[in-house]
Amino acid sequence: MDLAALGLTLHLATLTTLCLLVLATPLAAFIAHRDHISSRLLQASVALPLVLPPTVLGFYLLVAMGPATAFGRALIHILGHPVAFTFSGLVVGSVIFSLPFAVLPLVLGFQSVDPTLTGTAAVLGASPFTVFRRITLPLARTSFLTAAVLTFAHTVGEFGVVLMLGGDIPGITRTLSISIFDSVQELNYSAANRTSLVLIAGSFLALLALYARRSNQRDANA
Repeated sequence: MDLAALGLTLHLATLTTLCLLVLATPLAAFIAHRDHISSRLLQASVALPLVLPPTVLGFYLLVAMGPATAFGRALIHILGHPVAFTFSGLVVGSVIFSLPFAVLPLVLGFQSVDPTLTGTAAVLGASPFTVFRRITLPLARTSFLTAAVLTFAHTVGEFGVVLMLGGDIPGITRTLSISIFDSVQELNYSAANRTSLVLIAGSFLALLALYARRSNQRDANA
C-alpha cells in the first residue's frame, strides 16, 4: 500500500470533516428552522453535489480557482500561488463535494428537536443562541456523529473531484483512490485489490459503529 497516499488521505478527510462541521452547523440550522423559498434554494444548492457528476464539479472548481476568473486571480494574489493542484485545493474541493453529507444529517437532527422545548426556553427569556447551544445542540448530538462519519468516509473515497482538481502528484495530491487508479493503469491488480479492501473494511467498520451507536441510543431512550 502507498503509505504516503494513506497519510494524505486521512489528513484530507480529517481537515474536511472539521471544516464541514463548523460550516454545516449554521447552514443546517437555517434550513431546519425556516420554511421559506430562501431555505429551499439553499438546501437544493447544498444537495447539488449528490446528483452532479464529480468531474463536472471538479471542472468548474478548477476553472473558478484558476487565473481565468477574478476569484481565482484574487486567490493567487492572496496566497502567492495557484490553488489548483495543491493540497489546499483538495481541501476546498472536498469541503464543497462533501457538503451535503454534513448538512443533511444535521438538518434532520435539528428538525427532530421538540419545538415545545425550544419555545418554552424562549418564553422564559433564553436568547436564540442560548436555546440553540443548551437545547438544540445536545439533543441533536447523534446527528453530528452521523455527519462526521459520513463526511470522513465520503472524503476518503473521493476520486473525480480529486483527480480534476489535484491531479496525481505524489505526496501532495495523490490520495488512496488515485493510488488505486494508478495501480490498475499499471495492471498491478494485487496492489489495487489490497488498497481497495482496506477502504472497504474501513468504511464498513465506520458505518457499523455509527449504526451500533444509534441503536444503543434508541434502546437507552426506550
